[in-house]
Amino acid sequence: MRFEGTDSYVADAELSAAVNAAIALERPLLVKGEPGTGKTELAKQVARAMGMPLLEWHIKSTTKARQGLYEYDAVARLRDSQLGDDKVHDIDNYIRKGKLWEAFTAPERSVLLIDEIDKADIEFPNDLLQELDKMEFHVYETGETIKAHQRPVVIITSNNEKELPDAFLRRCFFHFIAFPDEATMRAIVDVHYPGLKSRLLSEALKLFYDVRSVPGVKKKPSTSELLDWLKLLMVEDIDPAVLTERDPRKLIPPLHGALLKNEQDVMLFEKLAFMARRQNGPGSGGPSGGPTGGPAGGPGAA
Repeated sequence: MRFEGTDSYVADAELSAAVNAAIALERPLLVKGEPGTGKTELAKQVARAMGMPLLEWHIKSTTKARQGLYEYDAVARLRDSQLGDDKVHDIDNYIRKGKLWEAFTAPERSVLLIDEIDKADIEFPNDLLQELDKMEFHVYETGETIKAHQRPVVIITSNNEKELPDAFLRRCFFHFIAFPDEATMRAIVDVHYPGLKSRLLSEALKLFYDVRSVPGVKKKPSTSELLDWLKLLMVEDIDPAVLTERDPRKLIPPLHGALLKNEQDVMLFEKLAFMARRQNGPGSGGPSGGPTGGPAGGPGAA
């Protein structure tokens, strides 16, 4: 089977090729990209397209590699021993299987998502090298070796918050999901809102990419935030003409809370508006370009 995207997930040729290459090589697929570019969703859609169950392991800063294999609850066993509980004699009662154990012993081939691996400490990827390479690990408490019945499709995501070890990178097939261009973004929007008016979409996309291009924006809006914003524009029945205004007092997009997610960026747009008002003077409609004298359709279009 080959992955070519799904009816609810737009995958370009390079991304589809990366998924299929990782499956053919039987190596983990390491996917990087801006937050909101569909890295986590990719694993869900690969599982859906190939009819495989999905196992999700979401990594936190406190997550340890051993938790993906198993955890032994020695404290619970000691407590039960003190209480005279008969189950204390079976150590299996105190071993909790991790996501790798579940994937290795699943009755059918599965997709294993290791999400945001860069959140953990720097040793986390190295601690999984042997297990992901050989697809087996040893359980010291019981003396058994857990081997994969069928090699799972492993998809690992990273937001590039920290560098990953070279030894780990050598064992992965790598793909960077570039931020979608306007044509690809139109296709993505069409999947979610097939009935969206073309003029509203055109003006919204212009404004969206203008916001992303403003120098100094700390948190550029992502694809998921664009979809949220478009939904609000439809709910509020915003006239597309509102999005085309060049009034310097209205540099901040309508319903901007869906796009701008911190006070620094809101203040940046307010500052640009203030500077534009001072530059243009009272009663001036301002130049056709943006507040810094750039071409029309630049930051001033926001």
